[in-house]
Amino acid sequence: MIRKLAWAAALLLPMAAGAQDAWPAKAITFIVPYPPGGPTDLMARLIATPLSQKLNVPVIVENKAGASGNIGTSQVVKAKPDGYTILLAASGNLTANQYLYKKLDFDPIKDLAPVIQISKFPLVLEVSEKSPIKSFQDYVKFAKNPDNRATFGSASNGSPQHLGAELFKDTAKVDLSHVPYKGAGPALIDLMGGQITSMFDILGSSISHIKSGKLRPLAVTTKERSPLLPNVPSIAELGYPQFEYYAWHGISTTAGTPKPVIKRLNTELRSIFADPGFKAKWLEIGSEPVAGTPEEFAAFIQSEARKMGPLIKALDIQLD
Repeated sequence: MIRKLAWAAALLLPMAAGAQDAWPAKAITFIVPYPPGGPTDLMARLIATPLSQKLNVPVIVENKAGASGNIGTSQVVKAKPDGYTILLAASGNLTANQYLYKKLDFDPIKDLAPVIQISKFPLVLEVSEKSPIKSFQDYVKFAKNPDNRATFGSASNGSPQHLGAELFKDTAKVDLSHVPYKGAGPALIDLMGGQITSMFDILGSSISHIKSGKLRPLAVTTKERSPLLPNVPSIAELGYPQFEYYAWHGISTTAGTPKPVIKRLNTELRSIFADPGFKAKWLEIGSEPVAGTPEEFAAFIQSEARKMGPLIKALDIQLD
């Protein structure tokens, strides 16, 4: 009997391995937890075509917007852990939202499996072209003057624009008043019109206005200068060497997905990001490409959560 069972198990092993080796055998759903047309949606669509070619199956982008990315993220969390549902995740839904929202129906650390970090979006401190503030030093001086009311706009409470500015405010010990908007677009309109003093915006959404001359960039928030704005210094090189903040994105899938599937996804995505032509397209949307292992991405997510948690709690930001 024991020999028969062992023989049967031996027969099943190649079948199980073959089933895993056959992945993917059907279309992959690529969830974007934000509306169509934004930078996150654009990133997913840039990736979907070459990833489909690499895997030889359709990669279908689906937008599931709402609740700052929580609705789409929740859908991936609840999916079958087989690698056929993947998420283009942002810094908000993987780190900040767990502190911003009183109740989430998922734990981004436990319920998602990191695949790869794909982007690093510098924020750019900017003012209107009409502003009397001509440099970063002017900005700090203006913000420290109690006779001035220095304001900054953001896409919403708890957005990267908001948190980046608050981190700078704490670092530089300047007085800045937050003006939240419903999206970066309205904030940029008021910034160009002079209704607010400044904005720490994601470079990808502001680069066209900077190139047209409507906005004046003063500094970027990454420690190194951005390739898209090589003449604009970083805040770190302007007297605050420890300061660094940026928005970022990555790809995750449902926790429990087999490791060989995650490894295959990671391998194919890294080969896509190694292609010079793809890299050039990626830089055009204002994002610096990042590619590493699933383990590196997991460690990065946890370090970001440790950084953002205390900041959000200190600011006492709560979203419904």
